[in-house]
Amino acid sequence: MLTAALRDLQWRKRRFVIAIVGTGLVFAMTLVLTGLANGFRVEATRTVDSLGVDAFLVKTGATGPFLGSSAFPATKLQVPGVTVAVPLVYGSATTPIGGTARSVNVFGAPEQGPGMPPMKEGRPPSEAHEAAVSDTMKKPIGTTVEVGGRNLQIVGLVHDSTALAGQANVFLTVSGAQKLLFSGQSLISSIGVIGGPQRPPSGFHLVNRSGAIDDLLRALTGARQAMSLMAGLLWVVAGMIVGSMIYMSALERTRDFAVFKAVGVPTRSILAGLAMQAIIVAVLAALLGGVLSVLLGPLFPMRVDIPTIAFVLLPVVAVTIGVLASLAGLRRAVVVDPALAFGGP
Repeated sequence: MLTAALRDLQWRKRRFVIAIVGTGLVFAMTLVLTGLANGFRVEATRTVDSLGVDAFLVKTGATGPFLGSSAFPATKLQVPGVTVAVPLVYGSATTPIGGTARSVNVFGAPEQGPGMPPMKEGRPPSEAHEAAVSDTMKKPIGTTVEVGGRNLQIVGLVHDSTALAGQANVFLTVSGAQKLLFSGQSLISSIGVIGGPQRPPSGFHLVNRSGAIDDLLRALTGARQAMSLMAGLLWVVAGMIVGSMIYMSALERTRDFAVFKAVGVPTRSILAGLAMQAIIVAVLAALLGGVLSVLLGPLFPMRVDIPTIAFVLLPVVAVTIGVLASLAGLRRAVVVDPALAFGGP
């Protein structure tokens, strides 16, 4: 039976190749969508980690140090258990890139110490008119960039620093960020701390790194849910492609099934042949999808970071889809009358 199934694959190779390519494209898009959704979290995690603080003190009622922040006057706090505390500023602005206004994330932090990420090139900003920017902006050191209507001189580059679906991060001094975002008012968004405070001071609560990452991802919740839904629908489409191909093959092999039954071949053997065909198509489609996803990922304007577990699980899911798809031809093979083998053409 397995030999007969392989021969059928060879005889109808054009149809099976089309099914493999079509299913492979669906798998590739599923992986790309997974990579896009995961890329949001990867860039948010990298941004928060690059600040080098253990947690953030934010005003009571604020949900986080970034999108959910509530500005408050800069103040010095003595918190037991905290070894370092620095004022941090966050906000968004626009900058013209290639003749188009693009949104950027603006961070304000002290030149030395926590809050300012390590530089790939150059140095951290030390004056209000200086900035360190993500190298994704493709702006060299020494040039001037307009951010939020202010001209800033680039003195440092930060490697691949983005958030909120590829928006570049711009790092200023605290006073520079206050001038840009708060019209020069002495306001901050949060206090970055190193160490474990025994108890937050009155009027504040503590947000750990995980909470900060979730806060930075808040605006993308709907997009991530939509991508997850689309990925689920694509799995269904992949199953339907393989299932329809196996079903058409079963319809055309009705006489073959009748002959097999007439000579005493067990039904389970016939079904094993159908399942093997579906699994072969699904596995080859998974391999093709994995290769295509790697090639298609860099073409997207946003970060596509496909997790390794997705590549590991893809063949497993593909085999499962293949087995389920083989059920499409199950009923046809089961109900075939052996007497059909002795009928006319």
